[in-house]
Amino acid sequence: MNKKGFIFDLDGVIVDTAKYHFLAWRKLALGLGISFSEEDNEQLKGVSRIHSLEKILAWGDKQLSEEHFNSLLQKKNNDYLSHIAQMSHEEILPDVPRVLSYLKDLGQPMALGSASKNARRILREVALIDEFDAIVDGTNVSKAKPDPEVFLKAAEGLGMPVEQCIVFEDSLAGIQAANTAGMMSVGIGSAEVLTEAVYVFKDFTEISNEFILNKLVS
Repeated sequence: MNKKGFIFDLDGVIVDTAKYHFLAWRKLALGLGISFSEEDNEQLKGVSRIHSLEKILAWGDKQLSEEHFNSLLQKKNNDYLSHIAQMSHEEILPDVPRVLSYLKDLGQPMALGSASKNARRILREVALIDEFDAIVDGTNVSKAKPDPEVFLKAAEGLGMPVEQCIVFEDSLAGIQAANTAGMMSVGIGSAEVLTEAVYVFKDFTEISNEFILNKLVS
């Protein structure tokens, strides 16, 4: 059997922490007198914390001192961390455990490739940290997707050549990063958004073991 390197993004692929980002950003924005909707939150997906706050301030036409700006960044992160501290195994997205277990049974190496600096903490909270042979997160990389740095480092961590790696991603920037790295991209989410992925599935319930064996591994 062929050996491939399977690389998973975290948010929107394994768990959905976007709702916690939304709650934390909304609390911050409302505290500044700026309205904040779920549509606004969509514009912050895949955007760094600093650039997200800059966007919110621009929407509200607000200017802050550097000290106040930095204190709000810390406050937002603390609010977010208080939410993820309540996470449990039940918050893993549908059929992710089945896919991870099947790949493990096949002896396929797996890595996490996420921009989140909280990735390891989240994996511990949902009891998945031991499933991955390598973990690359925001503490290991300096360039954001669509730069392929996070996936290249994940492949290196697995000891796998890029052309033997398969990436599961829910954002267009992530798909572009995988493609730029020379890896096979599998989109999790909307086919209308993930137009550059090789394959797109709504979620892992649509990815059968047979598909993994016949299309991804072989």
